[in-house]
Amino acid sequence: MDIEKLKFPIGKFDRPTLITRSILDKWITDIVTFPGRLSTEVINLTDAQLDTQYRPEGWTIRQVIHHCADSHMNSLTRLKLALTEDQPTIKPYYEERWAELPDTRNMPIQPSLKMLEGIHERWTVLLNNLTEDQMGRIFVHPEHGKTFRVDENIGLYAWHCNHHLAHITETKKRHNWTK
Repeated sequence: MDIEKLKFPIGKFDRPTLITRSILDKWITDIVTFPGRLSTEVINLTDAQLDTQYRPEGWTIRQVIHHCADSHMNSLTRLKLALTEDQPTIKPYYEERWAELPDTRNMPIQPSLKMLEGIHERWTVLLNNLTEDQMGRIFVHPEHGKTFRVDENIGLYAWHCNHHLAHITETKKRHNWTK
């Protein structure tokens, strides 16, 4: 089994040279629809299925779901910082450590599905009302040592949604699980 394909089932994020309105619209749609698409894929999974790793030495499906809630909560905060401060330096977090906490390893998935629904509802309002100027605002990510534009980060998170959803759908296919 190709570990790289298991790790990146849709490939790595590839930022286009020019981010057009149609690309942004597609990315925003991916973010808007993510909670529903995710719920459809996971709502009927058993605990044993949720506790299955999507790849050797990878997270379980349960951890992926909780990670998405944690990550998207942080992304919404970063967007708000970028919109309200001048080139803020965001606070990175150790996602791999968060994934080992009891709320991520052991809890039912419903609280994170609810979180994602609420986070994405609020995120959607902001994304659909961004001006051209706001799309170009930036934040500093000290862990990567670079700045990110708001429009670029929208693409990164659309990819993030689809990336983790593919971890789940590909795992379901490999195990012949039905919806």
